[in-house]
Amino acid sequence: MKKTILIFMAVAFFANCSMAQSTEDYGNTLNIGVGLGYYGYVNHSTPAVNLNYELNVARNFTLAPFVTFFSYKDNYYHQTVIPIGVKGTYYFDQLLDADSKWDFYGAGSLGFSIIKTSWENNYSGPENRNVGASSLYLDLHIGTEYHLNNKLGVYLDLSTGISTIGLAIH
Repeated sequence: MKKTILIFMAVAFFANCSMAQSTEDYGNTLNIGVGLGYYGYVNHSTPAVNLNYELNVARNFTLAPFVTFFSYKDNYYHQTVIPIGVKGTYYFDQLLDADSKWDFYGAGSLGFSIIKTSWENNYSGPENRNVGASSLYLDLHIGTEYHLNNKLGVYLDLSTGISTIGLAIH
């Protein structure tokens, strides 16, 4: 799975170099966000940090390699999870006839998670049992960005996993 995602990211990068660009340039954007994640196995929201870099692939479509970080503690263990993968985004600005200051999008993320689990000293149960995060990472998104100027924007990304607010650097 890791190899497939890395190959997919490389293809996206090279496709970016050769595909025709849309009238609006969505790619070549560094997105830095903070937010909250909620997963069925955590029972509560947990703070998260997300970083991705969007590359133009086709008209109104970008691919963004990403890395996210979150950590939580539950009962007798502490878990750190680092999802890594690719986010595919389709921009609906032309369809919605949106003002050039705004971007509206739908997206999906696919990747894998690096998971580190540590157990409390007084825990006496099996330490090899499966707790918390899955190594497969899937997420669906809807979002918007407001362009403050040609170089900087602010965005809100609502998702099925980690929702973030952040800065977009063009």
